[in-house]
Amino acid sequence: MILPVYAYGSPVLRKIASDIDADFPELDILISNMFETMRSSEGVGLAAPQIGKSIRVFVVDASVYGEEYEDLKDFRKVFINARIIEEWGDEELLSEGCLSVPKIHEDVLRKSSIRMKYLDEQFVEHEKVYEGMAARIIQHEYDHLEGIMFPDKLSPLKKRLIKGKLRDISNGKVNTSYKMIFPTKK
Repeated sequence: MILPVYAYGSPVLRKIASDIDADFPELDILISNMFETMRSSEGVGLAAPQIGKSIRVFVVDASVYGEEYEDLKDFRKVFINARIIEEWGDEELLSEGCLSVPKIHEDVLRKSSIRMKYLDEQFVEHEKVYEGMAARIIQHEYDHLEGIMFPDKLSPLKKRLIKGKLRDISNGKVNTSYKMIFPTKK
């Protein structure tokens, strides 16, 4: 099932997400729905807070980059209770977008390598190093679990330049090919 994506300004996107255990109800259905939502929205990653669930789950399917980056050819993964335990390497500037921040792409600095611990969908623990584009995608999705969004990583000048666009998104003044949930105004 394709789920609506929560827009910039939604409180759930600013919460630090909670760990889950293997008894989380219908986790397999949730993961399947997340992949389907991500694909239908033409994304390469989707974190549970983006669909209104403040839990430490995100999915990545970066195979669309497989021709440009050999290591991403079959890169499709589920990350549960993920923790980045180390970041290193050169900081690289690359354009990023986000399903919760549609129609905005900006250059974001990120470290080139990360080491992380996470559980897969069978709750098997992994500790793994990711580099390059895989590390960037994972860091972007991981930030969602920490209540961080890519505009937070921009310079003050860049933030001022896109302030109106961000306000429009949070007010529902954006057209997307996928369904969104916008923050309710009090």
